[in-house]
Amino acid sequence: MEIGRTLAWTAERFPERPAFAGSRRMTYAQWDERTNRIANAMLALGVRPGDRVATFLSNSEVMASTHLALQKLGVMSTPLNIRLSGPELAYCLDNAEPTVVVSDDLARGVAQEALMMAPVRPTLLHAGSRPLDGAQDFETVVAAADPTAPGVEVAESDPSVMLYTSGTTAKPKGVPRSQRNEFAASAAHVMQCQYGYGEATLGAMPMYHTMGLRSLLSMVIVGGKFVEMPVYNAEQAVELIESEGVTALYLVPTAFWALAATGQLDRVGPTVRKLAFAGAAMTSTLCEQLEQEIRPDVFVNHYGSSEVYTFAIEERASRKPGSAGRPGLYSRLRVVSPDPDAAHDPLPRGVVGEIVASLDSDEAFQGYWNRPDADAKAIRGRWYHTGDLGHLDEDGDLWVDGRVDDMIITGGENVHPIEVEDVLSRHPDVAEVAVVGLKDEKWGQAVTAFVVPARDDEDPTELARRLQEWTRNEAPLSQYKRPKKVLVISAIPKSPVGKILRRKLIAGDYTLRATKDDAGAPGRPAAPTGESVARP
Repeated sequence: MEIGRTLAWTAERFPERPAFAGSRRMTYAQWDERTNRIANAMLALGVRPGDRVATFLSNSEVMASTHLALQKLGVMSTPLNIRLSGPELAYCLDNAEPTVVVSDDLARGVAQEALMMAPVRPTLLHAGSRPLDGAQDFETVVAAADPTAPGVEVAESDPSVMLYTSGTTAKPKGVPRSQRNEFAASAAHVMQCQYGYGEATLGAMPMYHTMGLRSLLSMVIVGGKFVEMPVYNAEQAVELIESEGVTALYLVPTAFWALAATGQLDRVGPTVRKLAFAGAAMTSTLCEQLEQEIRPDVFVNHYGSSEVYTFAIEERASRKPGSAGRPGLYSRLRVVSPDPDAAHDPLPRGVVGEIVASLDSDEAFQGYWNRPDADAKAIRGRWYHTGDLGHLDEDGDLWVDGRVDDMIITGGENVHPIEVEDVLSRHPDVAEVAVVGLKDEKWGQAVTAFVVPARDDEDPTELARRLQEWTRNEAPLSQYKRPKKVLVISAIPKSPVGKILRRKLIAGDYTLRATKDDAGAPGRPAAPTGESVARP
């Protein structure tokens, strides 16, 4: 099945149903016609099947409709992460070589910078009042286009989308995905989250990320309503959930944390019955709070990636907080030796190794875009190497223990940051925490906790002292896992989808919280030994 045909058939099945809510309200019949016009406008601009069309767009109706329109042409939609830097985005443009670029006012600045730096010269369209130099007005071009189906034959093997990884460790990598990949991933999401006809979901996750696309496409499959939210704000999210009757939420843990921090989960529970999260681990404390205050019928922990949408699913996240559960409906996993020269023989239960996923899944990509170096590192045989460490427990459930590169080796012992973070997050004075290993002359690496306080008026010196005392006397941590240092900072650095950027903490790229007598200061790589409190 192809994505464009899915939309057209849903529009035939439920023409009158609400499809899109936000800056433009549309039924499925209207959305089908809108995407036909955009598709025909692209053809008139010279776009052909197999081409790339790049977008610098906020999480808007234009983004959603343009993506769906390109599916009707077999064109590779290339939504760019507008939170990347200009040079990173210029690299993406050079790598993708798009025929057309679509931008909007929110992304105008970074789009202009990237286009000036890149050697490509695509046709430009702009949706908004402040067009890029040389850009045609998006709505004017679309309004003049034919509203009928474009009539392009699209096959399951044709391109659907190319997502660029966030580039947190190297240059962004293009992940090309076929129509088969995207339909299988979206159908799996529907089944794994137990969606039914007529669901309504909040379009809060960016559509340049696989989570945002899954929210969009799963609603198309079930004839549901996609509620536009260009920029996530927890207070506004509560209002939209109530006013639009949102029934399902698929968010990163940090977005759920912000929602809980509003103190208004009692306004969420009456309509929202299905919860799912992905992108990062959720602390057991937050997991328990959502379970108790929303009491959802479905609560899914989804573990996957842009390359292979589903690795594993924990179908009841509160049953065993932290567990990633079992392989998804279309997935096959193993935990193997992280040695690059080792075979893909599964390790015994309880033994930590690298998690690998089968590339024979319909959800799986088949290689990066023009990056044989990345293919050589991540693909061995028919297995995709995730770079994640994990183990199977005695029940056969998967646990993700961190990244291969994140493992802390302190005094010869292995420490997984997530385990320490989960314990520290239970302290009532901690809002967020990230744990890394910093170089240390005595230990090799010292377990170091970076903490954001729960109260703005908290004295960082006193908080650090209390936390170290708590880890020594009360917290259920082995001695070698206890933080040698606690630093109180203003914010945990994260990727656009909420993944902790530990490399920035290791490099000193953070801001220490001010003491009563000092102003906050930029971070620096912490001293190997000594201080246990945060000081500018």
